[in-house]
Amino acid sequence: MSAQGDRSTWSQQRAAVLAAKEQALAQARREEHEKATAILREYVDRFEAAGIAPRPLRALPYKGSGSIRTALHGWYLKHDRTIAVDVEGRYYVLRADGGLLTRLRGADVDPVDAPLVVGRGGRDGETFDLTELLEMRLKDPVAP
Repeated sequence: MSAQGDRSTWSQQRAAVLAAKEQALAQARREEHEKATAILREYVDRFEAAGIAPRPLRALPYKGSGSIRTALHGWYLKHDRTIAVDVEGRYYVLRADGGLLTRLRGADVDPVDAPLVVGRGGRDGETFDLTELLEMRLKDPVAP
């Protein structure tokens, strides 16, 4: 076999290994999201049973101050109001462009895949187990 053939075979094998790793990582993310979503839905029921009413959720601008209205209703999970769950159990990072049009019209914030560990990989190093964060919120109904 020629050197060119060896390189081609190696490249194909490497590409197959990378594709398999990427597929396994995507599957692990899907499974984590499914578990976290089940937990969120359970806690939405618990919030409602405890009489903790959902409230209008507001997004924070990437730059600047103040907050921006959204069409969402739910519960903030962190005191800084950057993380929330809506009444359907979807998970949100409440950040939006702070431009004039967004401030006038309101922000459209899309749900993101819910993690089992909130804040993992964040710059501030502050992480919470999702269940721990939800329990803290349940025990402190007047929080955010």
